[in-house]
Amino acid sequence: MRNLIYLNQDDNVAVALLDIAAGEEATDGNISLNAKTHIPQGHKIALRDLKLNENVMKYGAPIGHTTEKVEKGSWIHSHNLETNLEGELDYVYQPDLKVVSYPKRDKTFRGYRRLDGRVGVRNDLYIIPMVGCVNGIAERVVQQFREDHAGEKLPFDNIQILKHEYGCSQLGDDHENTRKILADAVHHPNAGGVLVFGLGCENNTMDAFKVLVGKVNHTRVKFLVAQHVKDEQKSARNLLEELLEAARDDHREEVPLSELKVGMKCGGSDGFSGITANPLIGMFSDYLGAQGGSTVLTEVPEMFGAETRLMARAESEEVFHNIVDLINNFKSYFLSYGQPVYENPSPGNKEGGITTLEDKSLGCTQKSGTSPVVDVLSYAEPVRKKGLSLLQGPGNDLVSTTNMAAAGVHLILFSTGRGTPFGTFVPTLKIATHTELAENKPHWIDFDAGRLFKEDKEAVLEDFIEKIIATASGEKTRNEENKFQEIAIFKNGVTL
Repeated sequence: MRNLIYLNQDDNVAVALLDIAAGEEATDGNISLNAKTHIPQGHKIALRDLKLNENVMKYGAPIGHTTEKVEKGSWIHSHNLETNLEGELDYVYQPDLKVVSYPKRDKTFRGYRRLDGRVGVRNDLYIIPMVGCVNGIAERVVQQFREDHAGEKLPFDNIQILKHEYGCSQLGDDHENTRKILADAVHHPNAGGVLVFGLGCENNTMDAFKVLVGKVNHTRVKFLVAQHVKDEQKSARNLLEELLEAARDDHREEVPLSELKVGMKCGGSDGFSGITANPLIGMFSDYLGAQGGSTVLTEVPEMFGAETRLMARAESEEVFHNIVDLINNFKSYFLSYGQPVYENPSPGNKEGGITTLEDKSLGCTQKSGTSPVVDVLSYAEPVRKKGLSLLQGPGNDLVSTTNMAAAGVHLILFSTGRGTPFGTFVPTLKIATHTELAENKPHWIDFDAGRLFKEDKEAVLEDFIEKIIATASGEKTRNEENKFQEIAIFKNGVTL
């Protein structure tokens, strides 16, 4: 019975598909050995004797070095494997593109065409607090609005309050990060109506924010400052009624896949993330790029150890240098706080079989597929080009999904091996790395990538494409059904 998967001919480890007991035969059908120790599911087994300080190879690349001699058939994990990573590095542009191509097809999704020509996959109503102080008022206003229209079919797919803690007592980049995220949300094409809701005494002043936001369609975007009116709840409800009337005739229409922008994220990863769900997302990224669409990869700390593979795919030397800056600037951020750049895999990651940051990164970056990197974006910067872009930002699940949503992606493909319920303010599809998770958490998981262990990958990809098209056309994700829609804003400085 097959209980191993051997990933690359240069590897000196394989991954356990099932728990393997000490003394049990471990085989993938081509190689066979006896396990010296218990090998947990998703963890690594040595395929030969390894010397002290020898590189451990997985995905065809080093994921660290041994800290002791390791016998063939032994478990390799945190007790005998250590990262090779250190601080900033010098890099050389050495292009190496091996693109997996997909044919151009005439597939479409049903989206909302906005007056400015952009397309949304949802017709959502956003209430955007300028400052965390009005979160509670916004909740009461939405509750009253829902009660006023109980039993009525509204033209909005979701009604969301983009609650956050900031907008005041912030300085410098933190203040600007808050403003950028909120301004991007005002312009998001998934929004059929927006109420920007301020208090009146916050640092994030309404007048300055309007300048940042720029030109808007005033039938679809309303502004309210609570301290400037006598009854802020009534005033807010009146504005929501105006937005409702403006959206009454909104409808879906057929839109080419070239209009679709998709973010790619992993969280609660395990030893199967880089084997099933992330490569599946990578195949879709290549497929969507071939249709003229756009994908975005962020989580910069989870590029460390795999960054040279991304650099080799830069479409130009200018993009290569931008990737170098992206990587080294984020390493400098770590080092400025006296923190090691390699301290990333979480306890859950490690329990699931991921040992070092290289191990995590080489699996994580497979979400990007094989296509050229066409652009590098700053935090919350809107997508500018068709194809694959890298976005500056941390790996934290809530922060990075908010970051991609603010950059303008319509939906996010989120792979997970441990499971997670949350989502951000755009649809967040959860892709399980193994079938057991999909079966245990059907109320969290949207797609089972564990099928790749048993089914033809092209057939699974075709089902995955259809699932994404259905989602873009209005089918709700689990996070939408559960109303788990959060935002989190990157913070790096003083709170007053």
